Amino acid sequence: MSYNFDKIIPRRNTDSCKFDGYAKRGKPADALPLWVADTDFAAPDYILDALRERLDHGVFGYAEPQASYFDALKTWFTDGFGYKFDNDWVSVVPGVVYGFASAIRAATAPGDSIIIQQPLYAPIKEAIVVNGRRAVISELVNNNGHYDINFADFENQIIKYAVRAFILCNPHNPVGRVFERDELLQMVEICRRHDVIIISDEIHCDLIFGGRQHHVLPAIAPDYAHRMILCTSPSKTFNLAGLQNANIFTSDPHLRARLNRDIYKSGYSQCTIMGLIAARAAYTGGREWVDAMVGYIWKNFEFMEKFLGEHLPKVRLTPIQGTYLAWLDFRQYGHDPAELNRRITDDARLWLSSGESFGAVGAGFQRINMGCPQSTLQECLTRLAKVI
Repeated sequence: MSYNFDKIIPRRNTDSCKFDGYAKRGKPADALPLWVADTDFAAPDYILDALRERLDHGVFGYAEPQASYFDALKTWFTDGFGYKFDNDWVSVVPGVVYGFASAIRAATAPGDSIIIQQPLYAPIKEAIVVNGRRAVISELVNNNGHYDINFADFENQIIKYAVRAFILCNPHNPVGRVFERDELLQMVEICRRHDVIIISDEIHCDLIFGGRQHHVLPAIAPDYAHRMILCTSPSKTFNLAGLQNANIFTSDPHLRARLNRDIYKSGYSQCTIMGLIAARAAYTGGREWVDAMVGYIWKNFEFMEKFLGEHLPKVRLTPIQGTYLAWLDFRQYGHDPAELNRRITDDARLWLSSGESFGAVGAGFQRINMGCPQSTLQECLTRLAKVI
């Protein structure tokens, strides 16, 4: 089947964080937003049909996942990634950020150190700090635009700060790395040596390019899975973030009990009915729409690469392996980060994600969300070229 990802769907005045949240965040009302990580694509018909059926039913009482829900998860994660799990391993929560915040409290105590790899999606560090833990940074190494893990520094930081947990982001936001199996296993081995619990954020696991393979961490390291908490959601893949559904997998009963106790302490006991229905439909509807959407994102990346080469040749575009987020290095143009942000926001009337929000190592970079019609991306890049 063919799908029309070029269609412009108006999103202003729809209570959209991305389009209508400018006043709260100090942005111009007319800024073109390519910042927060949701796409501008409608969800596939098989999800919309399932939601319409429930709307027609008309009753929206308290909801709990039934056997068909777990069957859908198994269809997706076992068939797609070779990850086998028991139903009771799954905790359904409102989102992955909620999930790793609960995991932080379940896996560590106030004052404990948690290691992360920057540049990194800002809410991960924020969740560490706001919960009274210490964020330890092991920076990824930028090798001419390709980001690698500094394994020696990673282990040294774990030892130096007596790290109790590691939050992995794979595929990585914002640099777009999909870590290889041997890289993941080397990090697991380091964590094993120092009894570090791994909280693995794999929300972008379906968005993979170039024939690469995403490895679900507990599936490739089952002998250490009892020290892992896996965080997933259909939200990025199917553009369902507003329906508040994520699935957290914890195989160890003691760690899972601590996680669920923290979830219950927050007052959260039932998931949303529409989120439940959408997730079940997403994971039973097949991968055809996903493959088409990923193919469209790849074409957007190729378009961006060509445009930058012709109009902004000093911008270094990080090669993308996963996610729909482009990571651009503007440093060769010589603007300090504040001036770069001013030009982008005030002169170009664009709303992007400034690199320093991902850590100090991100200064001089910008993250652009490519999950949009190519005409929107073209307008963004044209505005950039005029002011940079």
